[in-house]
Amino acid sequence: MASTKTWTAALLIIGDEILSGRTQDRNVAQVATWLNVQGIRLAEVRVVPDVLEKIVAAANALRSENDYLFTTGGIGPTHDDITVDAIAAALGVDVVIHPDARTILERYYATRGGVTDARLRMARVPDGAELIVNKVSGAPGIRHGNIFILAGVPHIAAGMLDALTGTLEGGLPVVSVTLGGMVPESEVADLLRETERAHDGIAIGSYPFFREGRVGANFVIRSESQEDAQAVADLLQASLESAGYQVVMGGV
Repeated sequence: MASTKTWTAALLIIGDEILSGRTQDRNVAQVATWLNVQGIRLAEVRVVPDVLEKIVAAANALRSENDYLFTTGGIGPTHDDITVDAIAAALGVDVVIHPDARTILERYYATRGGVTDARLRMARVPDGAELIVNKVSGAPGIRHGNIFILAGVPHIAAGMLDALTGTLEGGLPVVSVTLGGMVPESEVADLLRETERAHDGIAIGSYPFFREGRVGANFVIRSESQEDAQAVADLLQASLESAGYQVVMGGV
């Protein structure tokens, strides 16, 4: 039976290319979606440059506040790929060549020019780490306790997440019910706040929009219970309609 504990994770995105805008991050959405299916909430996301001290500080802060820490980026073959070094420093352990990772790379690069010194960097792990299977490309991901070091390339990170599916302890996944209409958000803010406060385990998000010269909003009710989420959505719909607004289940 799933635990009533709320399990949380943080995501640390590493790379100058993200901060400069040269690369647009696509990992937040896929990590958050995957975590929710595992019954884990993505509680915080930080982006840091390729600076060892900044990565260490962020990693230590995030892992102390959450059940899990995921990182993306900085595990390639170049000199600025320093995520492994930073996580090892945060944990107070050495960086070592993982023998299984070396074997994987040797096999992968056997017909691709062999394992060079640069490519061997992708076999480096914080001492005591396990590997995360990577069926997409040669270099594996890395797991050390509650820290998961993933590739920055989204489709490779997705493959690593797939390999982790079902291996983490979590609670119940969050479900949601949406309703919405041409309702000015500012006019119903108190109602939304009071409804959320009156129902434990319920979170209500409000997402305004502007269409054809009119303002409206969609309201998303989230809970670990589909029954509870629907009950609150029904109550909110009735309250909004009694106040003179037209809303539809499913949003607009």
